[in-house]
Amino acid sequence: LHRPPAIHPVAGNTGTRFASARTAAFLDDNPAPTGSQENGLASWYGGHRWHGGRTSSGSVYDQDALTAAHATLPLGTRVRVTLVGSGRNVVVTINDRPGTRRRIIDLSRAAARELGILERGVAMVTLTPL
Repeated sequence: LHRPPAIHPVAGNTGTRFASARTAAFLDDNPAPTGSQENGLASWYGGHRWHGGRTSSGSVYDQDALTAAHATLPLGTRVRVTLVGSGRNVVVTINDRPGTRRRIIDLSRAAARELGILERGVAMVTLTPL
């Protein structure tokens, strides 16, 4: 698939990543069915480097809000993120796009805190769109 050039900075805990508004619109054309689950690796992003910057949705990134970045779910989708093996979960709103497909979701600092993964940085999770 042809992707438009990267022009919009997207936050991430491993460095600055990029996605374009056109890419986000393209990805929104194929949303995951409501209620379908997705399993994979989650990480989180926050800190002064990203806090206050613009997200792919156009909103200001707030590391203390329960938000996340996902590659294909429509912006504004609410998702339950469950930590595999613990049953701990948090509901987040997708407002950003990640710069990598190695992880299925990048959580805000607040969402990672709720799941208890701040120290380890990454964890296996199950996503359930609401």
